[in-house]
Amino acid sequence: MKTIDKNFNYAEAEARLYDAWEKDGCFKPAGKPDAENYCIVIPPPNVTGSLHMGHALNNTLQDVLCRFERMRGKNVLWQVGTDHAGIATQMVVERQMAARQEPTRREIGRDAFLEKVWAWKEESGGTITRQLRRLGASCDWTRERFTMDEGLSAAVRKVFVQLYKEGLIYRDKRLVNWDPKFETAISDLEVENTEVNGHMWHFKYPLAGGETYEYVEKDEDGTVTLRETRDYISIATTRPETMLGDGAVAVHPSDERYAPIIGKLCEIPVGPKEHRRLIPIITDEYPDPDFGSGAVKITGAHDFNDYQVARRNKIPMYRLMDWQAALRTDGAPYAEEAEKARQLVESGDAPDTVYVDTNNLVPDNYRGMDRFEARKKIIADIDAEGLMIKVEDKLIMQPFGDRSNVVIEPMLTDQWFANAEELARPAIEAVETGKTRFVPANWDKTYFQWMRNIEPWCISRQLWWGHQIPVWYGPDDEMFVAETEAEALAAAQAHYGKPTALRQDEDVLDTWFSSALWPFSTLGWPEETPELQTFYPTAVLSTAFDIIFFWVARMMMMGLHFKKEVPFHTVYIHALVRDEKGQKMSKSKGNVIDPLDFCEKYGTDSLRFTLTAMAAQGRDLRLAESRVEGYRNFGTKLWNAAKFVQMNECQQVDGYDPASVSSALNKWIVHEASTCATEMTAALEAYRFNDAAADVYSFTWHKFCDWFLEFAKPVFNGEDEAAKAETRATTAYVLDQILVMLHPIMPFVTEELWAALATRDEYLINARWPETVTRHPAAGEEMEALISLITSIRSVRTEMNVPAGAKVPLVLVGEAPSAAALLESHGALISRLARIESISAAAALPAGAVQIVSAGATFALPIADVIDIKAEIARLQKTADKLNGEITGIEKKLANKNFVEKAPAEVVEAQHAQKSAAQEKLSELQTALDRLSELSA
Repeated sequence: MKTIDKNFNYAEAEARLYDAWEKDGCFKPAGKPDAENYCIVIPPPNVTGSLHMGHALNNTLQDVLCRFERMRGKNVLWQVGTDHAGIATQMVVERQMAARQEPTRREIGRDAFLEKVWAWKEESGGTITRQLRRLGASCDWTRERFTMDEGLSAAVRKVFVQLYKEGLIYRDKRLVNWDPKFETAISDLEVENTEVNGHMWHFKYPLAGGETYEYVEKDEDGTVTLRETRDYISIATTRPETMLGDGAVAVHPSDERYAPIIGKLCEIPVGPKEHRRLIPIITDEYPDPDFGSGAVKITGAHDFNDYQVARRNKIPMYRLMDWQAALRTDGAPYAEEAEKARQLVESGDAPDTVYVDTNNLVPDNYRGMDRFEARKKIIADIDAEGLMIKVEDKLIMQPFGDRSNVVIEPMLTDQWFANAEELARPAIEAVETGKTRFVPANWDKTYFQWMRNIEPWCISRQLWWGHQIPVWYGPDDEMFVAETEAEALAAAQAHYGKPTALRQDEDVLDTWFSSALWPFSTLGWPEETPELQTFYPTAVLSTAFDIIFFWVARMMMMGLHFKKEVPFHTVYIHALVRDEKGQKMSKSKGNVIDPLDFCEKYGTDSLRFTLTAMAAQGRDLRLAESRVEGYRNFGTKLWNAAKFVQMNECQQVDGYDPASVSSALNKWIVHEASTCATEMTAALEAYRFNDAAADVYSFTWHKFCDWFLEFAKPVFNGEDEAAKAETRATTAYVLDQILVMLHPIMPFVTEELWAALATRDEYLINARWPETVTRHPAAGEEMEALISLITSIRSVRTEMNVPAGAKVPLVLVGEAPSAAALLESHGALISRLARIESISAAAALPAGAVQIVSAGATFALPIADVIDIKAEIARLQKTADKLNGEITGIEKKLANKNFVEKAPAEVVEAQHAQKSAAQEKLSELQTALDRLSELSA
């Protein structure tokens, strides 16, 4: 045991303590054969990443659970690792190569480029794991995994091959999100839809052969009115460059305006006149008759909605662009390609020719142009021909790659897909039957909504960094799917009758494919390792709502398919961390908060307690620096309390029994400590992190520091050695309990104090969680009555502006045996802590006294002689008038419809909060005024 320093030097202690924990194996599972097993898999951060506030929140909550369950005696494994982050990592390395003016990846080739990526990973890929250590994350670093380490790569290959053999993985040509900068398909998660200023162009598609029809409209009363005779159908589009790939024009079956021309052909108004393509006018449920002209051009290869219409109606789809989103230059001249397309339309060909993206239908004079440059030229050419009706300014939602920041192009490509619909069925049932539950429970609706409407999962990416797809092709494109190249070569030899060279599929797997295996691949699957048998299924997954679809659902699918069990029993969805105004943090807004800045300024414990205390289920966190500073003050309060305890020689006593203490004071604090532990345990088991933090905060600050230690001072300074010894032992015991309860949230300061307060055989991280329930309800009621009375007296003194140094009498009014006993037992404490001059009893309220009702009795404070009643009434009335004016002003503002509708939500909310605070203060002032009025009567 050593003397506690004046202040907690967190900057020095945090690294020292963490290194000691890690060095001495404190983060490893205890390995007790008779203990319950408990495992959390960390959502693997990208190897390119650095700690942001969302990481800080999620990993703090996971660490709270792991430390809590570890202290409860469970075998705890917090499985840690990082994700290879295909696009992000490839982008980082390519940028680095460009900055060094090195040859591009295509110039050096795949193998040389991958060598560079692995070198970067070894040198720079550990930033976020170092930062997790700084946060205090008690992960088992000896088991750290990487989604592309050899074991996980073997798992990925096995899963791909097995799913392929089961018919659940297949190759198909479908529409995907295409990133022209990285030249790869990307997932919906990697697309950011942003509202931008755009245009809606209205064009005439002339009817074939110069045909005309009577264009009619219905008036509101149902009257059909002839509007005009037309030789065209009007089409509106925000992407004129895609007109080159139109396969049809669709109208709703109920739209009577176009009934005469259903089944007829119209002409795409682009390209050489002698080779203009004709496309059919069809009906489909997709077009909205009330939007625009009600007629929609169908470009199946470049629009997700059009793709579905084209598939339903067997409309040809033509890919217009190359992989950089420039208009294609390959294939035959336009005249030949247009003739093929014309013949296809005339023949009404079969479904197997719907996908005809091998045909390049870009007119010769547009080929090779960037898509946006082509747009300008197409618009100008149509306008010059007199076929543009009008152009409207319009806000449009445009998809951008979240890393490339370029406009994403829906593109018809050959990709590998997983049959997500089939894989989803058991995963849906598992949540329906409660095998896995969401906390908060309402998130299961989000899960079901996506899972019950799931689309095929595009699992291939056109990148070099990632798990290369385990498929090899022979010289005739015969496909060999195998876990290793050796197996593929053996299969090829059997097929061809001789050794045959193969080429491997160049695509890699979607990053989410490997992370979908995370709960069991990290534990050693496909080998039946002891860790897999011990820790699968895991206990709880803590993650963000935005990857319920992309990660949680897929882990459910893979876990149930390959392990026949859910991967976790509970999915805890944590909230978003916003700034103090309630705005989402973003670099563009300049309101991003670096968690490590708070760790540097206030200590890691302060940030962790702030995040835990604010982690209410279903409610986003509004993080203000003042909150972190406030919890730093809480840590200081604890530190100073420990110094006071040590100074008063409070030490552990062997054989101390909290159930056998004799004084009401000690019975009360033991009772309250046990209550706090019970409530905190229940809160953590229910993932009510904010309640757990509030329980231990209130007990530590208010009951232990503010009241118990104050009550104990006379005992420490008294002559009763037996009482002193019991109170010292109780104080040491309860402070130990506080350190244990606080440790999961504030690991560093508690571990430091644990070592300083006594000579220990073990770290606090390995101490036992309070499990013994010790109750002294009678003592609890007695001490709570005492605290209530002292608090009431102090409140009245403050309200009445009684000078701090003035001592006033306290009078018990009427018959109240329990209150009289309280005064008898604790009169000295009441006098000292409430500045009471004397204590007496009277049958009626004395003159010039303020009445107090507390502890089931009526008390009086005669204060008329120590304050200027008229001056106090005037002072309080002035403050009340000011508050009334403030409330009136706020009410007028909130009654203003324009203000409420146009002001940001956080501003309106702040006005409501300001009004509530003013009303509460006004109520307190009115109570004081009523009391003063009674005195002056």
